[in-house]
Amino acid sequence: MKAVNITLTFNSQAEAAFNFYRSVFGGEFIHLQRLKDMPSPNPMSAEEGEKILHIALPVGSAVLAGMDIPQGRPESIAGTNFMVTLDTSSEEETQQLFEGLSEGGFVMMPPDHQFWGAYFAMFTDKFGIQWMLSYVADK
Repeated sequence: MKAVNITLTFNSQAEAAFNFYRSVFGGEFIHLQRLKDMPSPNPMSAEEGEKILHIALPVGSAVLAGMDIPQGRPESIAGTNFMVTLDTSSEEETQQLFEGLSEGGFVMMPPDHQFWGAYFAMFTDKFGIQWMLSYVADK
């Protein structure tokens, strides 16, 4: 496994929150992508398109990541608005961890290749903990 990080979820406040975190921790965002950057067959409002799909800020040896909850999904609830993110070393490791951790839970996105280049999965385990698994091949 490459790394364990935390992803925070927001109800349209991800950009403001991460500008605040950057003012406290310093550094620069290593990733910033908006919902409008995502390929989608369904049109979205300009306001929805400006929401954060993924933002990442290095903090020490870890990465603090964040996202806004898209319209139509359950709102983020303060105190439980995080996901454990595992950056895996291979597609096989991603699949193995998915099969183990997701058993008895709720799968939002089964492991699959995504438009941003990752082999990715998102789910909640049987204890209510939200997980994201992501493998990106080294270039």
